[in-house]
Amino acid sequence: MTKRLSLAERLAADEKNLLLDDIVKTDEWSLFLVEQAVLHFGGQRAEFSCNDLRDVLPELGHGFLGAAINALRSGGVIERTGQYVPSTQANTHGHVIAVWRLTARGRGIAAARRAAARIQQRIQQRPEAA
Repeated sequence: MTKRLSLAERLAADEKNLLLDDIVKTDEWSLFLVEQAVLHFGGQRAEFSCNDLRDVLPELGHGFLGAAINALRSGGVIERTGQYVPSTQANTHGHVIAVWRLTARGRGIAAARRAAARIQQRIQQRPEAA
């Protein structure tokens, strides 16, 4: 039996989802950086968490990393493993965070980007035709 949410709970959830959508929409470059980090870690490791991502990303606005992760989950790029680890971010006081992995779709995107990067690298390494 599922718990029925009160009107106030439903409105709060809707407001939170709209805020997360607004955060992601306002900064496409930061979303791209998070996506690149996710695809990199997902391509290198079976599992990763936001702890791993925060170590390599520039400082993002409050709540942005979570909103970006949620957007990638909604887009079918990543999925939860069902495991959790304590956050290493000081202000969370060790609150648990999800462990993620790439989906088949995410692995396909990562592979296509690696292939495109290799092609671009080969083009740049060619000597100029005289």
